[in-house]
Amino acid sequence: MSKRKPPTARPNPWQRQLLDQLTALAAAHRPDLRVTGRPRTGADGLVRVPISVRTNDMPHAPGGLLLGEAEDFILGLPAAPTIPPPIQTTHTRFAGTAHVLQGNRLCLYLDPAREWDPTAGIAPVMNRLWQWLTDAAAGNFDPDTALYHPVGGILHYTPGAPTVVVREPVPHRTATGWLTRRTADRLDLTSSPADEHSHRTPVLPVNALPLGAGSTLAELMTVIDSATPHASGPAPKPDAPSSALLTALAASALRGLDGTAQHFVLAVRHPTTPTAPPFLLAGRLQPQAGDALRHLARRRTPSRLGSLPDELRHARIEWCYLSDERPETTTRRDTRRPVHALHGAHVHIWGCGGIGSWAAELVTRAGASRLTLSDAGRITGGLLVRQNYTEEHIGMTKATALAPRLRAIRDDITIDIADPPPAPALLEAADHADLIIDATVSITAGRFLDLLAQRPHRKAVLAQMATDSLTASLGILTIAAPGTQASLSAIDHVAGGHVLADPSLEPYHPLWTEPAPGDELRPTRGCSIPTFHGSAADLMATTATLITLLSNQMRHPVSGTHLCAQPHTGILPAHRFIAHTHPEP
Repeated sequence: MSKRKPPTARPNPWQRQLLDQLTALAAAHRPDLRVTGRPRTGADGLVRVPISVRTNDMPHAPGGLLLGEAEDFILGLPAAPTIPPPIQTTHTRFAGTAHVLQGNRLCLYLDPAREWDPTAGIAPVMNRLWQWLTDAAAGNFDPDTALYHPVGGILHYTPGAPTVVVREPVPHRTATGWLTRRTADRLDLTSSPADEHSHRTPVLPVNALPLGAGSTLAELMTVIDSATPHASGPAPKPDAPSSALLTALAASALRGLDGTAQHFVLAVRHPTTPTAPPFLLAGRLQPQAGDALRHLARRRTPSRLGSLPDELRHARIEWCYLSDERPETTTRRDTRRPVHALHGAHVHIWGCGGIGSWAAELVTRAGASRLTLSDAGRITGGLLVRQNYTEEHIGMTKATALAPRLRAIRDDITIDIADPPPAPALLEAADHADLIIDATVSITAGRFLDLLAQRPHRKAVLAQMATDSLTASLGILTIAAPGTQASLSAIDHVAGGHVLADPSLEPYHPLWTEPAPGDELRPTRGCSIPTFHGSAADLMATTATLITLLSNQMRHPVSGTHLCAQPHTGILPAHRFIAHTHPEP
């Protein structure tokens, strides 16, 4: 009795639609495009279709990809329209070429979520393949920028593995790094131990790995020694790169405790620019493999791929997500934005309330190198509605509570806490700081700032920020530039006269007039100090606008007053700058 063959999976309606479109396209463009075999549906649900593209007419330039008379590919048709059809070669001849993943998968879509439109069908996919081949042959891919990763072109990450953060330069030679656990999900790589819990980690330079790094130790050693993971032939010699890797792993594991995992970092050389910063790949071997490495080191067993015990040969590598934050490899996302003017600056913020607490966070994220906070006010629960604090901060003074919150945003920022103005220690602040922001709405602080404006060697830009009492949706920013002795109160007085005399600026009049009855609120019973109405959303938006306006002037400060209104107010003009033109005293 003969056995019946299992039924062959059939394409679903979506895949059948793409197949029909492909067949019609090939018939219309013969012999440039041919379907060369029967579609086959795999266990993964992907329908694979062999196709051939004629490439002999494509112009070739020096440095471009060498193509044959025709090139064969496997076109994949996913079961769902949310995924673009993948295309791969039937060989690894394109390995190392830009936009080739793991040696044979072509990268046709940089961002499929934005570029792949399933309603357009298969034709745009074939157009992208044709354009890819044309660009590759003509040498139009920039190898310095086109590779997503020089390790197979894909992200190596094992779910559940921690993220490794790298901020220091990594050498092009074998080195010892130190991993320090910050949280359950984060490890920091440094060139020296950060604390007594830091553990040694080998950092090993390797050549580009166009086929990827594999998922086991044996696969990694193989691809390090050969461009093809399936290469046949004699075992690597003892001085092969994989032997150096194994020796370094065993030596590092020997310094660790039994029953502990072994981490390592690969510094992958740039495929075209050897002096460029290496691409980094971080891996972890489980404790069983770590113990096997220690046993290997203690027995002084030759470190060769062919002599690996099974527990190492089949040891799976957990690839860690690597957050590469080295300055030489990373461009800040705000480099072209106004707040970049605050990068590296020393900024004072006096008053850490509704405006100052949000301003401090924005300045911190903008990259200020040093921040001096001043506010002895105490945090109560009612302030959490709109100030940058949490339940844990209730009872603390504002500056004291805000400092660790800001340090949690950036490890490298220096934060000082100063007594409020008119503290004598602040007298020289204007001579050394780059910017002083007064967000106190305090007459005492304002008069002290006027005193600093008169200092003959003032370096700092002086600024006052405030909002209206009724909505917290209007903002006022007064600036006293270095090199001028005009006080902020004088600048504000001149701007107020201008605004109050201009009917088109009537919505901003409340910034210079006493609050009308009901414009302010008393947040608690008894002798509660009146305060303005406003939400966290209002204050965050108004403060962000004021910080952006201030940043715009940091490189070339001009004394004057900015007025702004949030879009939801409907107020026009939404922004007006009133330059200070009156003669100085």
